[in-house]
Amino acid sequence: MRLLLTWVLSAIAVWIVAQIVPGFSVRGPVAALIAALAIGFINATIGLVLKIVTFPLTLITLGLFWFVINALMLELASALVPGFHVRGFGAAFVGAVLLSIVNLLLKWLVLPRKENR
Repeated sequence: MRLLLTWVLSAIAVWIVAQIVPGFSVRGPVAALIAALAIGFINATIGLVLKIVTFPLTLITLGLFWFVINALMLELASALVPGFHVRGFGAAFVGAVLLSIVNLLLKWLVLPRKENR
């Protein structure tokens, strides 16, 4: 149940970012759900490999290079998901930053905390 709720919250975050960032668009709730699924899958596979390979560069930039990787993953998801479009690297970069923030806030507001037992 928690996984399904996380997926829906991610889709809501994609929709919110699409309303804020110019060049970032989603055509409806189904496209937002598919985009959230694709973004999660791409980040868990290709994004993870890229983050491991570019770890030294990430250390040099104090972690800021991860936003570049996330922007590239958003552009890849945009190329794969119909109804989800990101126009340009600038929109992808701003979208990646805002998507991280909105996702964090939504999960903080909705999901219950895990208690240490």
